[in-house]
Amino acid sequence: MWDFSIGRALGLMFQTLPFIILRMAVYFGAAVAYILATGVGAGVGWGIGGFGDADFQATTTTWGGVIGFGAVAVVMYLLREYVLYVVKAGHIAVLVKLLDGKEMPGGRSQISYAREEVSQRFLQASVLFGVDQLIKGVLRAITGLVRGVFTLLPIPGARQLISIAEAFLRIAVGFIDEVILAYTIRTNSDNVWASSRSGLVLYAQNYKPMLKNAAWLTLIVYGLSFLVFLVMLAPAALVAYLVPGSWSAGGIVFAILFAWSVKSALLEPFAVTCIMEVYFRTIEGQQPDPAWEAKLEQLSTKFSSLKEKAASYQPPRINDPVKAAG
Repeated sequence: MWDFSIGRALGLMFQTLPFIILRMAVYFGAAVAYILATGVGAGVGWGIGGFGDADFQATTTTWGGVIGFGAVAVVMYLLREYVLYVVKAGHIAVLVKLLDGKEMPGGRSQISYAREEVSQRFLQASVLFGVDQLIKGVLRAITGLVRGVFTLLPIPGARQLISIAEAFLRIAVGFIDEVILAYTIRTNSDNVWASSRSGLVLYAQNYKPMLKNAAWLTLIVYGLSFLVFLVMLAPAALVAYLVPGSWSAGGIVFAILFAWSVKSALLEPFAVTCIMEVYFRTIEGQQPDPAWEAKLEQLSTKFSSLKEKAASYQPPRINDPVKAAG
């Protein structure tokens, strides 16, 4: 089966309770913002629709809700770099220290410690975001490599199987970009581009156990998310009923939002903790294989970009943080 310890992962999550609370505040707050904005938008649309007939009012109510929902979606999109920098990377920095059996510095909060650790590696949120996007691009290429292996298998209905497997793998590798970020923090390298490249090579040369465990975690996380969705259908339908015009699709949308917030706040950090444990144990004592590095260069231009940035990187001078952007 899997190679991670569920009990240890839950214990580490409990030890990082300040970050779990922060994640809950961010993601549950976002879900509430979506619901409120959708309700307000639907209410405004319902009011405007009062100047027309019933069909016109139904249309304006729906469009009002969609516009309210979309406005929050735009804000969340603009905040994605900040959330990655403060919430996700900060949590990873603390988990790395605890996974290595080290104690947190006395007299400091986890969030304060994490902010300093992340800022030492990534002086700006845009730098971390840029590294993360390149990592995701390389991971997509590795997924494509696995897809190529499937195409060589003489299996009836292989085309359909490949499509399903590829979709599943895309979800599975969604946990692994944060593990590569964890590697860059753990190595204490000031060249995040070089350490990310090494972390990706180590992942690629161990892709079989990594993808196996990522697949199990995908089943666990999305299975639990679906259960949350089912449980939240009834209260979400009640909230939708309170929206002016009784927006019929709102119940499903709000239940999805509640499930998403639980997944992002609680289930994703659990999955990342599990896969970090497997990754660090698997690569223990290994060095990046030049053959795999060459293969990744052929597979992905994103990997080549990482290599170029690593080669051209210059450590920032004192009082010159801009240089760190590479």
